[in-house]
Amino acid sequence: MAKRSSSSGLVENIKTIFYAGLIAVGIRTVAFEPFNIPSGSMIPTLLVGDYLFVSKYSYGYSRFSLPLSPPLFTGRIFGSLPARGDVAVFKLPRDNSTDYIKRIVGLPGDRIQMKGGQLYINGKEVPRRAAGEYTAEGDGPAMRLKRYIESLPGTPDHPAGKQHFILKADDNQPLDNTQEYKIPDGYVFAMGDNRDNSLDSRVLNAVGFIPLENLVGRAEFIFFSVNATAPWWEVWEWPFEIRWGRLFSGIN
Repeated sequence: MAKRSSSSGLVENIKTIFYAGLIAVGIRTVAFEPFNIPSGSMIPTLLVGDYLFVSKYSYGYSRFSLPLSPPLFTGRIFGSLPARGDVAVFKLPRDNSTDYIKRIVGLPGDRIQMKGGQLYINGKEVPRRAAGEYTAEGDGPAMRLKRYIESLPGTPDHPAGKQHFILKADDNQPLDNTQEYKIPDGYVFAMGDNRDNSLDSRVLNAVGFIPLENLVGRAEFIFFSVNATAPWWEVWEWPFEIRWGRLFSGIN
């Protein structure tokens, strides 16, 4: 009896672990997936050490919604366009495996250009207004940068448009004067909020236009954030490295 009971208990434990794994994979595939921020290209919106949840249902589902991205189908199921201004996770088009996170600034058919550090959409300058200075940390030495509030134009589906912070060192950086990019059907154009420290769609041979199929989801909120500057073994410093004020904050 004891042996049977032990064997039965082991089987039940295995079944429980299996079902829990299926539930976790299901949630990750259709609802939310966690991501962490490894670089400073989205400062000040996202900081190095932020951990966030991305909604998988926001733009519908593609093969990149599934673990390991198996080529089971093409295109998107229940697909919808992102709003201009969404912060989105996508698979890097050149390898379809690396996760990137940037802000969507251009939609299919838009014309995007940088002139003198200013963003132009469809030939119109995107308004920005000064919002003080910002000390950016995370990629090398801390830098004192200019902060602006940029107001992206709306669309018929989202007429109000979106406002968000961007950072600039000055308006004479390598990507501050570009060609005009005409976004093809089925693609979007994304840029980092830390404009002078972002490899994004402005560099066609590195990121370029992003296929809608490559969108993984929209960044929704930060569930954890840590500024890991102390050595890992200094356990007593851990509570002071958590950015408590960023926990469970939404992403604009």
